[in-house]
Amino acid sequence: MASFVASKSKNLEGSIKVPGDKSISHRSIMLGSIANGETHISGFLQGEDSLATLNAFKEMGVDIKRNGSNVIIKGVGMHGLQEPLKPLDLGNSGTSIRLMAGLLSAQSFNTELTGDDSLSKRPMARVIEPLSQMGAKITGPESKPPLSIIGGQKLSSLTYTLPVASAQIKSCLLLAGLYAEGETCIIENAVTRDHTERMLKGFGYKVNSVNGRVSLSGQGELKACNIEVPSDISSSAFFMVAASIAENADITLEAVNINPTRTGIISILKLMGAKITFVNKKKYKGEVIADIFVRSATKLIAINCPSKFNSAAIDEMLLIFLVAAKAKGVSYFKDLSELNQKESPRLEWGSKILNMMGIKTKLTNNSIKIYGNPKLEISKKIMIKKYLKDHRVFMMSVIAAFTCGGKWEIYDPDSIKTSFPSFLRVIKKIKN
Repeated sequence: MASFVASKSKNLEGSIKVPGDKSISHRSIMLGSIANGETHISGFLQGEDSLATLNAFKEMGVDIKRNGSNVIIKGVGMHGLQEPLKPLDLGNSGTSIRLMAGLLSAQSFNTELTGDDSLSKRPMARVIEPLSQMGAKITGPESKPPLSIIGGQKLSSLTYTLPVASAQIKSCLLLAGLYAEGETCIIENAVTRDHTERMLKGFGYKVNSVNGRVSLSGQGELKACNIEVPSDISSSAFFMVAASIAENADITLEAVNINPTRTGIISILKLMGAKITFVNKKKYKGEVIADIFVRSATKLIAINCPSKFNSAAIDEMLLIFLVAAKAKGVSYFKDLSELNQKESPRLEWGSKILNMMGIKTKLTNNSIKIYGNPKLEISKKIMIKKYLKDHRVFMMSVIAAFTCGGKWEIYDPDSIKTSFPSFLRVIKKIKN
């Protein structure tokens, strides 16, 4: 089993551009495939998750040409997808399987959606139940993958209140709603990522978003457009945190997507004393893009983290825990049960890694207290050997090594292929 050895860096400085936004890359393939006309995408994320989406639509007869991060899609229209000859393997991508479950529930043909061992353990009842209410025929063993979808069903519109804050559920139902009769309305009690709504508008489809209610009327058409995928804020977060907790850091992250539904990480870091500023801010096709400038924090302080930031920072929570480990005082994070529904039980693993670092934690099934130590300096060897297939656990561990000391041996570097294949190359550009 491969591993990566890391230790503390004296300085972190430089200007870098991280790869394209994973959420936008997924959606650009899905919507481009069912649009009328030719969609051109630049900055597409060349990670295993987004490539799984791309390959699945090629299996359904869509002509997609890719040259690195540039993609051309010849859309087949709303009803032009073809029955795949085999189950669609979506690897480890929860976004792919949940969003495509909605889109494919409305097709005329049968499909089976499958993935790796990790994906096969992820809960799918959260999309199966509302899709079934719309008239879809979708099942999975114990409501987990593989998902079998029987085509040829007539979908009805739905008004649905999300039981958990989840952009994946919302997007799944909106994609199904494109084919349903009448108006599909999703009601949110907490703000979630709105890339699907923004991108639908970019493809010329009318979507209404007012006071936590997102709605659209079905049976319209999408018009092809050009998409420039900005840098992923979740990938940028590793460097924001590294710069914030390092002793001597000065990092600029270029052209990052700062969609307000994704900036929970920045709001939390600023509450804790991080020095983060935006420059060159501009709007592009419904998204907001800026360069992010981060310097070492003078003093990091513990917080009682407002739960309202959870959904906008759920993918970055492990990194936020790392900041709490270096902050003065006791930080408290609650309502985080969703963190254990990811590629691994991340709440549990976040606590374990901090404990290995010498940081005291108190853990429940949905909360964690972190007893920070601003003078934390690790001198021992730390081994993260459990084979989790979790890219964010691996990358968080690398950041901990570079900023907190110790000699780390971290297993499963191949996991970064999921979302950030160039992570280790990029981090070398700022490590001195």
